[in-house]
Amino acid sequence: MPGHRFKHRVGSASYAFRDLKELMAKASPARSGDMLAGVAAVNAEERAVAQMALAELPLKTFIEEPLVPYEDDEITRLIIDTHDRAAFASISHLTVGDFRNWLLADDTDSAVLAAVAPGITPEMAAAVSKIMRNQDLILVGKKCRVVSAFRNTIGLPGRLSTRLQPNHPTDDASGIAASMLDGLLYGNGDAVIGINPATDNVPQVMKLVSMMADVIARYEIPTQSCVLTHVTNTIAAIERGAPVDLVFQSIAGTEAANRGFGIDLAILGEAREAALSLKRGTVGDNVMYFETGQGSALSANAHHGMDQQTCEARAYAVARQFKPLLVNTVVGFIGPEYLYDGKQIIRAGLEDHFCAKLLGLPMGCDVCYTNHAEADQNDMDVLLTLLGVAGCTFVMGIPGSDDIMLNYQTTSFHDALYARRVLGSRPAPEFETWLRNMQIFNTVGGEGQFRLHASTPPGFRDALLRLH
Repeated sequence: MPGHRFKHRVGSASYAFRDLKELMAKASPARSGDMLAGVAAVNAEERAVAQMALAELPLKTFIEEPLVPYEDDEITRLIIDTHDRAAFASISHLTVGDFRNWLLADDTDSAVLAAVAPGITPEMAAAVSKIMRNQDLILVGKKCRVVSAFRNTIGLPGRLSTRLQPNHPTDDASGIAASMLDGLLYGNGDAVIGINPATDNVPQVMKLVSMMADVIARYEIPTQSCVLTHVTNTIAAIERGAPVDLVFQSIAGTEAANRGFGIDLAILGEAREAALSLKRGTVGDNVMYFETGQGSALSANAHHGMDQQTCEARAYAVARQFKPLLVNTVVGFIGPEYLYDGKQIIRAGLEDHFCAKLLGLPMGCDVCYTNHAEADQNDMDVLLTLLGVAGCTFVMGIPGSDDIMLNYQTTSFHDALYARRVLGSRPAPEFETWLRNMQIFNTVGGEGQFRLHASTPPGFRDALLRLH
């Protein structure tokens, strides 16, 4: 078949794939976004054949054949120019299938994975994930340990952190404060207290940042705050003296998609330097917070013919460059056009966590879905539990699991407490100490067990009365 780069025969049937990009897309587990883009396998048989062909492909191929031309895309240039060939050397002889076996081997422990991470490209991570079962993604994700720090230490073994998300449809200070208090009383907020502003401009950003900074300082909470505004707004707020802890930005896996977000690598670098100049961290200097999600490049018509999961993995190269405190995939937020139902959302969440952790990122997940998706809260319970088993860095905590500003379904303060209890996980150590000192958590029977205080802790009683 002239013009076809990859061929594979099964019995008397012969299959051919034009290039590496098509092979990757056809090997990807089924999802609605790839069907929408016209890059998915036509049936399960073609998908299985593509996965077999992909398993035989040497890892070196991904260095030699970029999916997007080097001269056309700064993300490709970033991936190639920052690739650590010394770290790659120990696995450079492997095929994708061999790489899967190596990742699952008992001798490949957390230290080995951390040493190899700079030599793994996003495309290698995406490729091997496509031939892995869910249990494989969970097992390897569990072995990957990534630690980051600002006012507390995120990602240590046996820890599960949470983002306290006190959004309000009018940015009402009392409503936000009530949600913050509610979340703290359930032990939420050690990853970040992060607000999506309803009114997105620099003065409002400064107002929200200052309000959270005041609460954190008043109660001496060992956590960090963030307003999830455009990076240029945060830079402007820093220039005007706002007490910014973390800089937020949504990112994608191609230069064109990031251009749609109004960013490039230079702007992200400028923002990181601005935040570092404030020196607000106490135990670390990881100042960036990134969010991603499968389908973002396709929705911007900026996917270059790649499947959505490969595009997503390439976004992790962007995140890795700027040494973030937190990264999370907002896994079901874009909608059923990209991840149709609970099964696809669960698979995507496990893929995203695995790929990001493999690349050395402090990866969390917004376990979520939109109201028009074929999914429900039971699906989210399953994904939350699986991600907890896989060692997910953090999840979301939102009042009642229903974000009243963004209008989507995610995980609640109670869900995070459930995950910690059933998995024996604990908050970040500095935050856990604060919870005990404030009598929000009481130790029961052992160091790793706790329960909520039976009544409102004295330290918060006055604050609660003022809200009423």
